[in-house]
Amino acid sequence: MSASRRGAALAGIALVAACHKGPAEDVATTAPVPVQVAEAHLGTITEYLRVTGTVDPAPGADWTALPPDRALVAEVRYATGDMVRRGSVVVRFDAPPLRSDLATRAGELASARARLENARKNHDRLALLLEKGIASRKEMEDARKELLDSEAAVRQSGQTHEAAAELAARATAVAPFDGVVSQRWHNPGEIIDANEHVLRLVDPRRLQVTASVPVADASRVVIGRAARVTVPGNDRVERSGKVVGAPAFVDPATGTVSGPLPVGATVEAAIVADQRSNVLIVPSGAILREEDKTSVFVVSSDSKAHRHAVVVGLTSGDEVQIVSGVRDGEKVVVKGHDELPDGAVVTIEEAEAEPPGAAAPKESGGESAAGGGTAQPAAAASGAAPPATDRARAAPSGAGDTGSGVSGSAPPVATGAGTTRPPTGTTASLPPPSGSSGSRPAAKPSPATR
Repeated sequence: MSASRRGAALAGIALVAACHKGPAEDVATTAPVPVQVAEAHLGTITEYLRVTGTVDPAPGADWTALPPDRALVAEVRYATGDMVRRGSVVVRFDAPPLRSDLATRAGELASARARLENARKNHDRLALLLEKGIASRKEMEDARKELLDSEAAVRQSGQTHEAAAELAARATAVAPFDGVVSQRWHNPGEIIDANEHVLRLVDPRRLQVTASVPVADASRVVIGRAARVTVPGNDRVERSGKVVGAPAFVDPATGTVSGPLPVGATVEAAIVADQRSNVLIVPSGAILREEDKTSVFVVSSDSKAHRHAVVVGLTSGDEVQIVSGVRDGEKVVVKGHDELPDGAVVTIEEAEAEPPGAAAPKESGGESAAGGGTAQPAAAASGAAPPATDRARAAPSGAGDTGSGVSGSAPPVATGAGTTRPPTGTTASLPPPSGSSGSRPAAKPSPATR
């Protein structure tokens, strides 16, 4: 074989060898890499939908004292923040026109009754005379007509007198339920017009949150599911509740849905969106995401960390469901996996102990019984309090959201100031949902949503 042929053969062999590399070997590291691990385990995971909304009185838990006519405010017995018992006199109005009208109607009723009495006596007298042949039939018919007219006049006068009495009775405003005075606009001695707001009473045991969530999550808001309401602040007081209403309509301008614990305060609500039992759970810190790939490092029995592609399910706070890629009992790396080579030798370190009281209690992923008050608050709502690091999507308080009602017990209502009007214009009603402009809805979400 010539030298040129031998060179070509060698080149060909080299090319084949280059195109047929053997499988990649584990990376040999010079020293073990320190990592922290956690064991994958079976459990229950709950995903929460975090939303922001405002607290409103539930239907029937909001009442406003109004004068029935232009009147003088004679007495206001309670101040803002005072507790009021059902049946207590809250405000007294002095309305002379109402008293005058009631007196006039009473006089008309008395006159009608006197006329009826005379007509009845005359009818009876003529009936006797007719039997004796002294009175004519025409006289008897006229007497009967007068009797019927008198009876009709008494009925009409009685109805007008009753209406006038009811209107005059409204000059004394009585609390329809136990509650707290949330707002007061007028003081004794002031003259106000009819239906001018004087005092607002709210039942703090019957409140609900009007919240907004993205349209894409509307189907996940299910009536009856548990929820937790958090009042922002240093204390971050939490109240348990449940979903009591579904989204009402979609706003075509913003692509959002609107629907209906101090009154008027902005609060945060976490609604149970989904829950799965007997699923594999790992800490969220073990998840690595690179573009569209998701993986974890699993430490094998030979102390080597191998990258496993995984499929994740629900996410709840610092826990993630693993659908595939990891088995129960395997140890996954939760710290130290940044730039960790696949197959690297590792040494397991204990997690650093946190100072006492520095960490919040860890959520088990399951649901605990959430007690509630009476009426609207949940009596046996399920769902543990979601952690502060929950990764469930949260809607801002502005546009881009869908609304749902979440009810729960609450602390005393926040009081209004100045002479601003309450959101409700009528007694025992709620303000219109936030973001609603009165326009017709463009679309409706799933019937199972709110």
